[in-house]
Amino acid sequence: MSLRFSVLASGSTGNAMYVETSQTRLLIDAGLTGKKMNALFAEIDRDPATLDAILVTHEHQDHIKGVGVFARKYQLPIYANEKTWQAMSKALGQLSGEQQYLFAQGEVRDFCDLEVESFPVSHDAADPMFYIFRHGGRKLVLATDMGYVSERIKKTIAGAHTYVFEANHDLNMLRVGRYPWNVKRRILSDVGHVSNEDAAVALNEVIDTETSSVYLAHLSLDNNMKELARMTVEQTLSQEGHRVGETIHLFETDPFKSTPLSIV
Repeated sequence: MSLRFSVLASGSTGNAMYVETSQTRLLIDAGLTGKKMNALFAEIDRDPATLDAILVTHEHQDHIKGVGVFARKYQLPIYANEKTWQAMSKALGQLSGEQQYLFAQGEVRDFCDLEVESFPVSHDAADPMFYIFRHGGRKLVLATDMGYVSERIKKTIAGAHTYVFEANHDLNMLRVGRYPWNVKRRILSDVGHVSNEDAAVALNEVIDTETSSVYLAHLSLDNNMKELARMTVEQTLSQEGHRVGETIHLFETDPFKSTPLSIV
């Protein structure tokens, strides 16, 4: 079976992604209520009871809101690094020791036939990290909640077949928008979020001839639009010689509905 995935939800109201192979089914983050998570799984015709584990990227509520509930209901192990565990343990509620596992930054773990590598990002959380998934020669990268895309990150994630990549805001929309200045400053900082413009520049540096699809993720409801994010990224990539719409396909994610279950 191929490496498949669905971005169940993406945005400041909640984030979750599902990844599967023939032997492994993983949930990455669960930033929505248990009821909403179940509805999203129903959209892709998958049963959460068949999950093998939950991987956590960081402790912000839009990534962990449903983690404790889901773990208890389906008796799932949770993987996160030590500082993230310390930061989120109260919010998750009571868990058994058998459900709590460490997954360090930069570590590579095998979940049956699925290899998962974690990598650190710059974000205002205790110890945030995201993941690379490898199976059958295919590579899937999940990279959001980054204040900026460092050279180390670019080197780590380069050459993936599929990217789920942050395009959080349009710079002009954010600057003239309704957010107070301290929130704008946080979003624009090195521990905030990646803009459409910066996403386009970073993607141009990491995609190669193996890349077939890019999913623009964590789009702000207030400071972005799907069409604007797509247009900004598509324009930059096309100017740099990438054949968008031919060899590389762009997709947007949504905070309230899942993307179709797709092959990497």
